[in-house]
Amino acid sequence: MIKRTAFVLLIIFFALTTYSQELRCNVQVISSQIQGTNKQVFQTLQTAIYEFMNNTAWTNHVYTNEERIDCNILINLQDHSGDEFNGSIQIQSRRPVFNTSYNTTILNFKDDDFRFNYIEFETLEFSETEHRANLTSVLAYYAYIIIGLDYDTFSMSGGTEYFQKAEQIVNYAQNAQEKGWKAFESRKNRYWLIENILNDRYRGLREFLYRYHRLGLDVMDSKEATGRTEIAESLDLLQKIFRQKPDPYLFFYDLMMIAKSDELVNIFSESFMAEADRVYKILVEIDPAHVDKYKKIKE
Repeated sequence: MIKRTAFVLLIIFFALTTYSQELRCNVQVISSQIQGTNKQVFQTLQTAIYEFMNNTAWTNHVYTNEERIDCNILINLQDHSGDEFNGSIQIQSRRPVFNTSYNTTILNFKDDDFRFNYIEFETLEFSETEHRANLTSVLAYYAYIIIGLDYDTFSMSGGTEYFQKAEQIVNYAQNAQEKGWKAFESRKNRYWLIENILNDRYRGLREFLYRYHRLGLDVMDSKEATGRTEIAESLDLLQKIFRQKPDPYLFFYDLMMIAKSDELVNIFSESFMAEADRVYKILVEIDPAHVDKYKKIKE
């Protein structure tokens, strides 16, 4: 009887400490630019998005509470008429560095093509086989991007399954009236982000994600010099892509540099002179937009 009770308690404990949900997503809806309307609908929308992101099982894997992926969604609404909303959505995600309290930024992107319909108190529904509503298609797309990037930082090309799901959402949205899904609309939209990620020509970008995080940052607590050297060498992958890329603008590449520029300065400001000099030369070549930041490496 005692053994059976202990077994039941173990099952209860396991149920309380494991989840099928993968995300720990903070959601904020800002409506300060919209005047003269019922503000309650924006709070209801925020709650609905929060529940959709956090309560949907995006994978078949079991996550403990500690394993859930930290992310933020900031929606800034600019106008609203009836059940139509228009604004921007900013997506941020991060992941912990092994054996530290530090969280490293993986994605930070503001998507200005965010128009959708929402009726207060309606249930947000998403289908993997059709484009039902722009709101849930956009949210699901970014959920899979966040999860895919997280998996890529822990294993080589580990996020492919989830990137393919994001690609499928893009494919089904090609006839949507809303912007953000089509190649010809912009070089900085959802179409091009997933195209860049899954394009075998740029596979070095995903290898960089793995080496930088799993072989670099994750070992720095116990082997700081080893981890920093691995990060320095992983920059060679970016340099190669920068020099050989056929397109004048590579969206995924740009997002990675935005996410990592400050962190790279912090890492190599503590490096020895030869390594710092080598890294500085690479960074000012491959990321000229952040040259002023990288000068701190040499100080």
